[in-house]
Amino acid sequence: MLLKKISLLSAIFFLLQWHLYAQKPFAATLQSGDVLFQDLDCGPLCDAIEAVTQSYGGRHFSHIGLVSVVGDSLYVIEAIGADVHRTPLSVFVARNKNQILLGRVKKKYRKLAQKAVLFAEKKLKKPYDDEFLYDNGKYYCSELLYDAFKVANGGKDFFVLKPMTFKKPNTHQFFPVWVDYYKNLNRPIPEAALGINPGGISRSGKFKMYVYKP
Repeated sequence: MLLKKISLLSAIFFLLQWHLYAQKPFAATLQSGDVLFQDLDCGPLCDAIEAVTQSYGGRHFSHIGLVSVVGDSLYVIEAIGADVHRTPLSVFVARNKNQILLGRVKKKYRKLAQKAVLFAEKKLKKPYDDEFLYDNGKYYCSELLYDAFKVANGGKDFFVLKPMTFKKPNTHQFFPVWVDYYKNLNRPIPEAALGINPGGISRSGKFKMYVYKP
């Protein structure tokens, strides 16, 4: 009986330690190819994205970037604003106070990380894909990561493209913000077109996830 109690307590202790490890702050030096997941508060547009996507640990990610180490400096390669560019890590982190998660690809995929960075660096100054259409010569944030790791993986999918939706959950109605957005672009809403989002990448199972603490 005593042995059973000891075994049970050991199992509980192990589970508690595992949970703490999975959520622990990340204190080690960042590496090229690490991925930062960000919950941006950009208003109704980010709210609409978060309403139809799921993120790791029940969070709400609306942006993603790829860490690049250049000499002694840390940057994040990201598609945001006008184009793909390097952003100083301190600027990326300071955008808001929401918790940032760091994903480091699992050991068996580590050789892909640096190759993904090399691809992303070749796409610097490519225009931002404000239409959210895959393979049109422009990039939105998660599309850049998708292509970077696909090329690093020898042309085989590393993450998965899925049909996008711009409709309110459990309805057939588009979010008003998307209606106005695509009206201003003079383009139809690309409902069901293949795409990818930061939340989907965070839930891919390809990473060890950490709470990032600057």
